[in-house]
Amino acid sequence: MHTHYFSWRKLILAAMVGLVCAGTLSAADDTTLTKDQIKQFLLTAKIVGGKHTGKGVTQPWRLTLSDGTITHDASFQGVDEHKTNMQFASGRSEMNFVDSYKYNIAAYSLAELIGLDDIVPVYVERKWKGDSGSLSWWLPVKMDEEERHKQNLVAPDADAWNKQMYKVRVLDQLVYDNDPNLTNVLISEDWKIWRIDFTRAFRTFKDLRNPGDLVRCDRQVFEKLKTLDANQLAEKTKHYLTKDEVKAVMARRDKIVDRFQKLIAEKGENEVLY
Repeated sequence: MHTHYFSWRKLILAAMVGLVCAGTLSAADDTTLTKDQIKQFLLTAKIVGGKHTGKGVTQPWRLTLSDGTITHDASFQGVDEHKTNMQFASGRSEMNFVDSYKYNIAAYSLAELIGLDDIVPVYVERKWKGDSGSLSWWLPVKMDEEERHKQNLVAPDADAWNKQMYKVRVLDQLVYDNDPNLTNVLISEDWKIWRIDFTRAFRTFKDLRNPGDLVRCDRQVFEKLKTLDANQLAEKTKHYLTKDEVKAVMARRDKIVDRFQKLIAEKGENEVLY
């Protein structure tokens, strides 16, 4: 399972290379906007242009938004596919297959609740050309994880990199993404990691996909995971997750907390939490 994860991580870097900062807003200006301001901009700014990115299975659109002061690009995904049985080219099949933009918004809402919204871009629901979809801030990135692996690049600060990647792993186990791939981990110029594209996440399995990926955890995230409340999660994701999907998240949460508590008992808190 580890090799799959690393090949997936490898993938993520590659995608980032072509995604250099978009729009007229510079990366420096990005930091002056709060998440709430970004959310408002995505919800209300006028869509003044759009082009197909041609990337990924869901082929998101790259839209340009402007509110008269700020002009910035955003990624729009309108996929919302539901199939009783999906057959993949690999020969794998999946019952009750869902590929939906709604999971992007659910993932951001969940990330906010547990303090992982620093690795997930803001996602909102918006209509474009008559279709509903998820809209997210276009990120100033230099590559994805796939590209990083291809080029054998190493982050200059290994500790900072690992701490970010541990967060990605926790989120991945929590949302149970059936299509995790390295192009969904983006890397910025200063080696900040973003996890994007959750359209095939939130499966109703109550076991973890790769429990072995959970090695260390941010202390605050661990505390927030322990106190995550099912009713609060259901309320925050009510238009995007079903009751069964919420139950599955909570079941996986229990297993994540349990795994970290066992690791703490074995190795000591300072070896596991940071």
